[in-house]
Amino acid sequence: MSKSATPVLKPVALIAGPTASGKSDLAVRLALALREAGRESVVINADSAQVYADLQVLSARPSEEEMGGIRHRLFGTWDGAEACSAVDWAAAAKHEIAEAHAAGQVPILVGGTGLYIRTLLEGIAPVPEIDAEVREAVRAMPVEQAYAALQAEDPVRAAMLKPADSQRIARALEVIRSTGRTLGDWQQHKEGGIADSITLAPLVILPDRDWLNARCDKRFAQMMDNGAVEEVEALLARCLPDTLPVMRAIGVPQVAAILRGEWTRAEAVEAGQLATRQYAKRQYTWLRNQLPAEWPRREPENIQIRPQFDILFSN
Repeated sequence: MSKSATPVLKPVALIAGPTASGKSDLAVRLALALREAGRESVVINADSAQVYADLQVLSARPSEEEMGGIRHRLFGTWDGAEACSAVDWAAAAKHEIAEAHAAGQVPILVGGTGLYIRTLLEGIAPVPEIDAEVREAVRAMPVEQAYAALQAEDPVRAAMLKPADSQRIARALEVIRSTGRTLGDWQQHKEGGIADSITLAPLVILPDRDWLNARCDKRFAQMMDNGAVEEVEALLARCLPDTLPVMRAIGVPQVAAILRGEWTRAEAVEAGQLATRQYAKRQYTWLRNQLPAEWPRREPENIQIRPQFDILFSN
């Protein structure tokens, strides 16, 4: 290859969709179609609940049968005692993608966690470590006081946040107080993203809302019948801090309320179904509005594998 030739970028497929949208099934269908065409692939999880080993049932992690003989990675990889941040996941995903490419395989990312996807593709802002005293002082402030301070010190960021969003308010305030620069300024200079080093074949699944809500309700009820209570019982026995993501996952607080005698099973199912629908709605809105406009958006029943992912079959 001459020095002036454009390098051939290696492909990565991305199937993004809200919970219960059937994206995992579609990823396996794509992998099997690629196998028929003579190309192996690996499915890489991009769902923040499915990373935890403790949440087989409540995260709807695919079973061996549902994996269809296709290699799956980053499913159940993290112990619930360890929080998996977007940075942690992106680092692991980069490793899996590099290994797949080295083996001549196509990585297929599948999930609906927007922050994971964005961090992997765009990178992260290189914000220095926050001064411990600054962090302690900011985190000790009542949210009303912290929001008022942020309005004075970083009005642009404050205008983007809800006054009760204590976590994001504290983060923005501690950044400007510790570094002297706003979080928005840091985010203009992200590092470590892979978007420019791959050929991305993306697909965003956006089902009919009524169909999706019905799927959410049905799936949560099935979870309750297929081991969700026992799963939460085992999780509670570990006495993990309530602040860990695994303890806040949809279904865990609701089932825990049953085990504590606070709710009936019917009340927990209703609450879990509502929480699932609300989560799917937030994912739906983010996927529709925050991802690049040129990325194709399809309803599940309107997806033809080969035409949709033609670039993966032609390379």
